[in-house]
Amino acid sequence: MPAPLSDRTVALIKATVPALEQHGLAITRRMYELMFRNPAIAELFNQSHQDGAAAQPRALAGAVLAYARHIDDLAPLSGAVERIAQKHVALNILPEHYPHVATALLAAIGDVLGDAASAEILAAWGEAYWFLAEVLVGREASIYRDLAAAPGGWNGWRDFVIEAVVEESSVIRSFTLVPDDGGPVLRHRPGQYLGFAFDVPGIGAQRRNYSISCAPNDRAYRITVKREAMGRISNWLHGHARPGTMLRVAAPAGDFFLDPASTAPVALVSGGVGLTPMVSMLETIVATTPHRPVFWVHGALNGSVHAMREHVRALEAQAPGVSTATFYAEAAAADRLGVDYDHEGLVTAAFLHAHVPAETVFHVCGPKPFMRAVIGGLAALGVPGERLRFEFFGPADEDPAALFQTEAA
Repeated sequence: MPAPLSDRTVALIKATVPALEQHGLAITRRMYELMFRNPAIAELFNQSHQDGAAAQPRALAGAVLAYARHIDDLAPLSGAVERIAQKHVALNILPEHYPHVATALLAAIGDVLGDAASAEILAAWGEAYWFLAEVLVGREASIYRDLAAAPGGWNGWRDFVIEAVVEESSVIRSFTLVPDDGGPVLRHRPGQYLGFAFDVPGIGAQRRNYSISCAPNDRAYRITVKREAMGRISNWLHGHARPGTMLRVAAPAGDFFLDPASTAPVALVSGGVGLTPMVSMLETIVATTPHRPVFWVHGALNGSVHAMREHVRALEAQAPGVSTATFYAEAAAADRLGVDYDHEGLVTAAFLHAHVPAETVFHVCGPKPFMRAVIGGLAALGVPGERLRFEFFGPADEDPAALFQTEAA
């Protein structure tokens, strides 16, 4: 662990909270503007998170504010720190990348706050930044060591070839990936994701994470990708990736996964393409503990975009402990209630609370509105935090718990 922050630094960081509340987004926008002048740094980030609603700057602004508010007691941020470290490992972030962020952050604070950013304030933020950076670098080094030492594991980028492509719905495809070197793969924890380094003509270098949608094995991974209207890489995968296409892949990472030792009832709750980590969990349970009580609840717009429906039904048929419920928000004329889907409308916390045992552990993944409604609703109904686990498809710096706390407030 790095040396503790000085009392003076803690006091100065605390004193900047009002300025961060007012100017935090402007600071992080400016920070990314400065960082992205270096193409080698820009390629580390998902550029789609910089457009429109500026998800990445907004997420980082929230993270910086949370850090300042908790600078005297960082325990509440431990979950967010672990999540960021896991994301960094999947994107192959290294210690030499951190100075670029420090330089840009301090320059952005100075540019936005002007004379209010005194030399003492900037020095305090420099000390606070490097304190957190050392925590992250240490944790990431530990993860990298564990991945390299594990059977089938590796560090950095490894070449994989697409073995098969399956059309799962009108907007979702699955890609089975095997190592080009013919070696085994690391057995992931069900729910984790892979990092990818793309270099696409006309798009350039891009990095992405995609959840693994198969059970752990020694041979291959499967990812299941939705074609997003403005998604540069998802459109390329759907339009150009085919059997034989080579991809550069980082080892599995992520802090959202099934507890293999638990026998407690589990609810796998998903919306849209959020089903991908849930399928990995479901396949694992069916193969290892088929009598474990599992409640699969999935929401889709309609049948045309509902992915892996028959696959999930086949898994349900193999395991006496599994039951499923499917919701269509806007069923099409061809969709048959009671045949293709079970309920009209949206998945609700009230439905989940009423249909699962009190000791159920919830695993949830889906779009932001879905996550807010389900997690926030379950918390409001008294489900304790230790039984609410969730994955969030968003920027690495975004703390999903903050979304639900804000909603509940």
